Amino acid sequence: MNYQATVNEILDSIGGVDNIRNAEHCATRLRLILKDNDKVNSEKAKNIEQISGYFYQSGQHQFIIGTGKVSHVYDTLKKALGGEFESTDFKQDAFADMTISQKLVRTLADILIPLIPALVTTGLLMGLRGMLLHSGAQFSAETLALFSMLTDTAFAFLPVLIAFSAAKKFGGNTIIAIVVGLMMVAPQLPNAWAVANGAAEPMMVKLFGFDFPLVGYQGTVLPAIFAGWFVAYLERNLRRFIPASMDLVFTPFLTITIAVFVILFGFGPILQTIEHGCTSLVRMALELPMGIGYILFGAVQQMIVITGLHHALGVIEIGLLNETGANPIQPLATASMAGQFGAAIAVATLLKDKVKKGNAYGASMSTLFGITEPLLFGVNLQYGKVFMFGMIGGAVGGLVTYVLGISATGMGITFLPGVLLYSQSLTAVIGYLCVIASAFATSFLLTRFYNPIKRA
Repeated sequence: MNYQATVNEILDSIGGVDNIRNAEHCATRLRLILKDNDKVNSEKAKNIEQISGYFYQSGQHQFIIGTGKVSHVYDTLKKALGGEFESTDFKQDAFADMTISQKLVRTLADILIPLIPALVTTGLLMGLRGMLLHSGAQFSAETLALFSMLTDTAFAFLPVLIAFSAAKKFGGNTIIAIVVGLMMVAPQLPNAWAVANGAAEPMMVKLFGFDFPLVGYQGTVLPAIFAGWFVAYLERNLRRFIPASMDLVFTPFLTITIAVFVILFGFGPILQTIEHGCTSLVRMALELPMGIGYILFGAVQQMIVITGLHHALGVIEIGLLNETGANPIQPLATASMAGQFGAAIAVATLLKDKVKKGNAYGASMSTLFGITEPLLFGVNLQYGKVFMFGMIGGAVGGLVTYVLGISATGMGITFLPGVLLYSQSLTAVIGYLCVIASAFATSFLLTRFYNPIKRA
């Protein structure tokens, strides 16, 4: 790639170097935030020869360049700007240009994504335990207890992790947030799982003449996010009138006391009910007869990715893992990805132009590791019915998921890395690979048969 020529074409399509406010890059894409979006010529941007595509999402103009090459393009662009951008806080600049719904989803993502390594590890450990038990390994009670410590701790103390992450996101005291999170799962409160299974009763507390049923918040997400935000909000506002000489004692005292009271007797039960309701709705949809829910989700999941709303699904996945110990959304998301992947590879095999063919393959490869935006915007959405064929492939993969009863033991990784979440048995691994193969083959054959390149 001629990096300077590529940068020149990018600058020409966005209104020049003076229109750039900020820039960064990920594994495959150059992301730009501009001063004036009206100066962008999207047709020019999409037709830059040496890149795989262009799209605008979440306040960012994104150019799909490819692994390895994107960092060189970024460095060349930075030189063109004299080494510095007008603004240094890219995330804040991007956030300012988002819609309200995009800001909400982005906030959820910023809070939950840092937790993914812990949740992935927990899922892998669950799979390892299942594999060992399935193979006939015998464990003592003490060994099983230690395994339970490895697999259950992250979910049992999930509100602590989320409250910490939320407080960090909103600029609050993370230590105070951790304390509040610990109080939400304190052993003095009836365990939420035990209450749900009928093994314990809620604690009834009389307040203002009313009886309030209290339970712990094990495995919940929304109440913990509220806790992290509320800690930051209280701390910030209490300091407005508490003298500096008394701040060290009274600010944390009032923050913890008020936060716990509001969570236990106010917003906590409401948010807990909303979260359980959302999880129940998803479970009901997935339990529709003849796998209809699975088919629909496999078809449309990548459509959700296009809108950027897929980050919100993390709340549902955590809820499913918490309530059932299984995550059917993971294989369904992979089925949807595999469908789009098959359609894109079919397009790549049909293209005659070597540059376009190489760009199509390059944009597609990141899908193998769960990153589909380059493929979606760089290939499938540019060729008529190709995206629809990918949806059909995803639907077939969803049906196979339903028929084989495939569910993951964790979350956070999809497609090829997602195989690790099925290590509990060889049957589970084979079933997962069948989901991928069926979705890929369906969309690949449909796209090849239709031949969008010939019809273009």
